[in-house]
Amino acid sequence: MGWPSTFLIATFSCIVWAVSGPFFHYSDTWQLVINTATTVLTFLAVFLIQNSQNRDGSAIQAKLDEILRALDNARGEFVGIEHMTDVQICAIRSALEREVRGGDSDAASADESVDELLARRAS
Repeated sequence: MGWPSTFLIATFSCIVWAVSGPFFHYSDTWQLVINTATTVLTFLAVFLIQNSQNRDGSAIQAKLDEILRALDNARGEFVGIEHMTDVQICAIRSALEREVRGGDSDAASADESVDELLARRAS
């Protein structure tokens, strides 16, 4: 659906439909044809777009995982964290932010470090 030729076909179809209006006296059936066609195509496009986004996301994750694997100082435990729960990912992100800021000693002692969160994931 994302190709220029598909767009041209859809545009042409809409023009043909609009021009045919006077021949069908702008009847309810005439209107129903375009409404049904656009509804069905929109419904199918949702699944097509979601599939495309899923493939794209998986490819990006694989590329990021390869970068993590290739860098000497990177923590390999980050590979695959996209499979963790939202709560676990938020905890890791918060720990990373604390780590970057240098963290305040009282908060750092109460909260788990990035390494602790990643180690818990591995076990």
